[in-house]
Amino acid sequence: MLIDRATSLGLIFAGILFLAGLLTGIWKFQQMMASSDGLAHRYVDIAHRAALTYSFACILLSVFSFISQLDEHIEFYAMLALVSYFSIAVMSYIAEGVKQKTDNVMAAKSPFISAFMVTLIVAEVSGFMVLFYGLIRALI
Repeated sequence: MLIDRATSLGLIFAGILFLAGLLTGIWKFQQMMASSDGLAHRYVDIAHRAALTYSFACILLSVFSFISQLDEHIEFYAMLALVSYFSIAVMSYIAEGVKQKTDNVMAAKSPFISAFMVTLIVAEVSGFMVLFYGLIRALI
């Protein structure tokens, strides 16, 4: 079976992010066991949940891409935008979990974080809309 590049990229990142979810789950468990309140640092917990959630999102997007009849380059760049931002988000949560300096990076009201969030929103929503449109177009 020939699988296009966008579908392959989505499936590869599903595996990478699922592994990240498993590994951050170990980290979360270690912190929970060492903590007096039985909780891990907020960003360790967020990294764990986000990695698992994004891994399944990648599977969904891979199915959309596989069914879609759009140009392969369009599908690939839509998928690339999505998996890049999913990965950057998880890596940033891991970094905050390692630093353990804050439980809310948004409280700083950083212009850099605000600008990044706007690009994340645009990339993720646009990338999804492209793949979803391709799915709908192929099914109707």
